Amino acid sequence: MSFPVLVLAGSRDGENDVLAKLGRVSHKALLPVAGQPMLARVLNTIVRTPGLGPVTISIEKPDCIRDLAGNATILRSASSPSESVAEAIERIGTPCLVTTADHALLRPEWIQEFLAKAQGCDLAAGVALRATVERDVPGTKRTYIHLSDMSFSGCNLFLIGTPKGRNVIELWKRLQQNRKRPLRMALTLGLGTLLRAVTRTLNSTALCRRIQTLTGANVRLVTLSDGRAAVDVDKPSDLTLAEQILAQTTP
Repeated sequence: MSFPVLVLAGSRDGENDVLAKLGRVSHKALLPVAGQPMLARVLNTIVRTPGLGPVTISIEKPDCIRDLAGNATILRSASSPSESVAEAIERIGTPCLVTTADHALLRPEWIQEFLAKAQGCDLAAGVALRATVERDVPGTKRTYIHLSDMSFSGCNLFLIGTPKGRNVIELWKRLQQNRKRPLRMALTLGLGTLLRAVTRTLNSTALCRRIQTLTGANVRLVTLSDGRAAVDVDKPSDLTLAEQILAQTTP
């Protein structure tokens, strides 16, 4: 089966993004990582992964990546990632694999592992357990979500497997719209769920069940076996780390 791919390349700050300024480029997606624009690295990985395509790229300035996009379709991104995904999925349909332009270390084997483990659900999110990240990328500082049964970092890999998965995107949109209104966010998720999350008594099973209750979608957290999958290039220290990992990696 061929999976269409959506690559999120938007940046709220455009040429004012810290990484765009660091790389002296017009957009973060064009930042050179070990001499190659990170968007190009992601696209090359997609091309090298069997069973993927066609590719759609979502970015607020389509003209700045036309030379890199190849045969990919370019869509103008919306004002937030959730809205960009929702609008793109309306055109692409499901199933659809979603990743990001700043996933400069992305490897075909990570995608294949993720898709193999994600089969049979409406929406899946790739994650790496904290112990796995610390094993494979010693000393790195990542953002972790702490549940009672696992601490994990996201890997910027998502599968919207069926039309029901769109309901989760709509929930994500509502949460983003209320991100500066904690009470409304709490009411959206449910006060009980929020309280359990704050006190770290919420486990992954209960979290996925709550999302299913709210959306009707079967959601799964897919753990990947390589902790490097949790490394994206979101700040200058990430760029240094990514280039160090690439220098140590055998092609």
